[in-house]
Amino acid sequence: MYERKIPVDLDCPLRLTMSLIDSKWKSCILDELRYRPMRPSELHKALPEASPRVLDIQLKELAEDGLVKKIIFPELPPRSEYSITPLGLTLIPIIDAMLEWGKKNKDLFERKYGK
Repeated sequence: MYERKIPVDLDCPLRLTMSLIDSKWKSCILDELRYRPMRPSELHKALPEASPRVLDIQLKELAEDGLVKKIIFPELPPRSEYSITPLGLTLIPIIDAMLEWGKKNKDLFERKYGK
């Protein structure tokens, strides 16, 4: 697991929040899980730009932070599923605001990255 070189500033609510969703794919994972629980392979298909290894690491971190829950079904072959927790759901309004901001400023991204 990644270990921070600089400690998180416990007096700054913005930095605390960002410390939970600061990676490239965590917000996208939460956004996908808002609708239904998903197996890891389903998340990999939903986010094909992310490598499976990176998604697995970020799912593990989200579970450790209590934002998602991993259920392992006792069957053969073993099957696991991730779902968003009530704590994770509290971040959905923030993600929705980011989605809305991105839609409103689409021209900025088209200029920066091309069409």
